[in-house]
Amino acid sequence: MTYAITQTCCNDATCVAVCPVNCIHPTPEERAFGSTEMLHIDPRACIDCGACADACPVDAIFPVDALTGGQRAYAEINAAYYAGDERPAAGDAVEGPNFHVWGEPVFERSLPSDFGPLRVAVVGTGPAGMYAAQDLLLHTAAEVTLIDRLPVAGGLVRYGVAPDHPATKKVGDTFSRFHSHPRVRMHLGIEVGRDVTAEELSAHHDAVVYAVGASADKRLGVPGEETPGCLSATAFVAWYNAHPEAVAQGVDLSAERVVVVGNGNVALDVARILVADPEALAATDIAAHALEALRTSRVREVVVLGRRGPGDAAYTRSELLALKHLPGVELVVDDHDPRTGAAIDAADPGDRAGDLRGLARVRTEAEPLAGTGRRIVLRFHSEAVEVLSGGDGDGTDGGGDRVRSVRVTDGGGDGGDGDGTADLRAGLLLRAIGYRGLPVPGLPFDEARGTVPHEGGRIAGMPGSYVVGWIKRGPSGGIGANRTCAAETVGTLLADAVAGTLPAPKGDAKAFRRLARQRNRRVVDARGLAAIERAERERGQATGRPRVKLATVEELVATARSRRLLRPAR
Repeated sequence: MTYAITQTCCNDATCVAVCPVNCIHPTPEERAFGSTEMLHIDPRACIDCGACADACPVDAIFPVDALTGGQRAYAEINAAYYAGDERPAAGDAVEGPNFHVWGEPVFERSLPSDFGPLRVAVVGTGPAGMYAAQDLLLHTAAEVTLIDRLPVAGGLVRYGVAPDHPATKKVGDTFSRFHSHPRVRMHLGIEVGRDVTAEELSAHHDAVVYAVGASADKRLGVPGEETPGCLSATAFVAWYNAHPEAVAQGVDLSAERVVVVGNGNVALDVARILVADPEALAATDIAAHALEALRTSRVREVVVLGRRGPGDAAYTRSELLALKHLPGVELVVDDHDPRTGAAIDAADPGDRAGDLRGLARVRTEAEPLAGTGRRIVLRFHSEAVEVLSGGDGDGTDGGGDRVRSVRVTDGGGDGGDGDGTADLRAGLLLRAIGYRGLPVPGLPFDEARGTVPHEGGRIAGMPGSYVVGWIKRGPSGGIGANRTCAAETVGTLLADAVAGTLPAPKGDAKAFRRLARQRNRRVVDARGLAAIERAERERGQATGRPRVKLATVEELVATARSRRLLRPAR
């Protein structure tokens, strides 16, 4: 029996480090690392030791014999990665006492024996920031100040991962153990540029690492985009994940059809949540207000638009496979354009287009799906060119001001209006065409790329200041990609420290704590965060859910302040 890596692979390569036979690839030392959607276990070399499964932070690794349903496909996906590969299989003769030949040892965090502890601020508590903090805490004697503009930690893990992906959220458990580390000080609810300046942060720390992500969304740039009922997938994800800046009753689900522009993983996430069984979602940490809205939702059809063909889809194969096995939901392909079917029929089994073979092919009508079924329609070679409201000529509802239909390019199917477009009646449009970083007051900013200019993570022209994550490299790569990104940035920071180029701080940790609390009386520390965690889990226990998130800044801060009234977790 061998093991296989499945859908929730986070790509952080923890499993690679513990494998005794080097059967997991690509490794961080290989060129392909970071460019594959997931890591893969070689069935020829796996010795069934289970070390990788024990180490995996997101429960993505299982014995092949234990795979069920849609997970069975991952046995073939893992094996297919090694088709024609020349790596030695288990049992092949290898010189030396180990199962395989290891490379030369590398000590990337080697510091002088008399090197004193650094005081480093990390701005942002999502994966990028926490991988940087983890690297510093495990490999140096650094003291770390964790800062976040929200009064709760977690970032993308808490507010970006879909609630029906609980295994992916488990990487947050790995990070949370550092929240109470003796060399960590936590200041949540502090925003750089509002409460403290970048200069003040630098004045109280040897170095500052900015891990602020890419929180803005890209625009479509089409007429009608400002119409009520047209919003970003970013806002929708924040809404169903109980982000405190999301409006609790801000999404109208009274229409039968939703159009999602873009076909990356976020697009599939929102499509899946819109048509999933609300009672299945009730077993997750989805926002309470979103769960209630989905229980009364009239949405039965989601049309996902992709500008290019099925071979160029932006989603990962694992996310598509998950849609194929969504209970009670049909996944179909719109064949309005003859190029779509031709690409699917000609594709190899392992290609993106080949994964669509066997799905029903339909023509998306102007009106939504009739009947009581639910479905997701993948429509390729199509893009939204205009958002129409009730008064924009679609002849419905007497001229209301909400989205009533979406005009899309039509590549050759029937039902078009003669000029290569078709109008799809819909009451909600979600744009999921990518994220974009925002400027941080006091830091340089590249408007074209939406990132902070840097050299190996070192901010250009700002000694002692660094970036990591999406604000460093742009919105690409999943959770695990931040591990290698953080390693580069921390390596640059330590090299600067050894070289003596870090500016000396003027204030100490106590002085910064006083400054932070003078500027914002509602700062949440590690004990307050623990109180929030306990309260959410207690609320969940009372309703049979893993947790019920506190959804406003006021609730979060009040719960953190009342920590002395809460009983310790048992």
